[in-house]
Amino acid sequence: MKDPVIHQLTIPTPFAVGDVHTYLLIGDSVTLVDTGPDTVEGKEVLTAKLKEAGFEPKDIDQVVLTHHHPDHAGLTEFFSDARLFAHCDSERFLTRNHSFMNLHDFFYTEFFKQAGLPEHYLILVEKMKEPLHAMGRRPIDVYLSENAKVPGLEGWQVMETHGHSQGHISLVHEGGAVIGGDLLIQHISSNPLIEPPFGINQPRPLPQIQYNQSLNKLALIEPSIVYPGHGKLVYNASSLVKDRLIKQHERAMYVKSLLQQEETTAFEVCKQLFPKIYKKQLGLTLSETVGQLDYLIFNSEISAADMNGEAIIYQAESEVKL
Repeated sequence: MKDPVIHQLTIPTPFAVGDVHTYLLIGDSVTLVDTGPDTVEGKEVLTAKLKEAGFEPKDIDQVVLTHHHPDHAGLTEFFSDARLFAHCDSERFLTRNHSFMNLHDFFYTEFFKQAGLPEHYLILVEKMKEPLHAMGRRPIDVYLSENAKVPGLEGWQVMETHGHSQGHISLVHEGGAVIGGDLLIQHISSNPLIEPPFGINQPRPLPQIQYNQSLNKLALIEPSIVYPGHGKLVYNASSLVKDRLIKQHERAMYVKSLLQQEETTAFEVCKQLFPKIYKKQLGLTLSETVGQLDYLIFNSEISAADMNGEAIIYQAESEVKL
């Protein structure tokens, strides 16, 4: 089958990541993959880009979300007449009902305490909800899961690529193209973000472990091109994945070397890894730090001790005393 026609529509966002790419696919149905943020400028630019391609918002039959982050999923209500497709794990952020937001606040409050954050940093729990203002509230019409076909998109199927977010998916075309959301970006490494568990008594997901598994899945299919959520098209996916995994391992081992010098909390490690930016980007830098710690625990390089509800203390495995 010949390669599909993919229209890349680049939309400005109010976030530090900059512009986001959405993708228009014309098949038996008119499909928009991701929407951009729910901002006045986002709506205006997306409408103009659709017009350049010969369409209006009302012509969109279906919207497929790669993941629930506001820069990708903000305008779900703007396309209210289109069917909404996404992974079921994304829905809690898309609808943000009362019980989930209570879980959200409880989880992050406890998570930050366990990471060793001083109490005055706990205001971050409220600040983390500010980006959600650039999102509508709409439930998913059709859930997508591994190997699912998207109606109206011949030749495409879903690949679950959790890690950057829970519920992250990519669309894989039989001709070799991949629409990858934030799975693989040429100029930056995606941050596997810490999210709440799916129940009050369930363990939290381990996004760094998931993300590495998703990168390996992508490399195994050897895509000819990856259409990313940000930046330039990716033509060297397999080699870029290899490079990213090597660098992530090296960074994790550097974290282990810090713990060999002194056992400490995630917050203290975060300050050493990101001394200049941790205060301004604490949510992102702490997710990165805890992801590396999760990776090291997963690979038996370090251990963690829960100090009776206080901050978790991490130590290099070689220092564990029997």
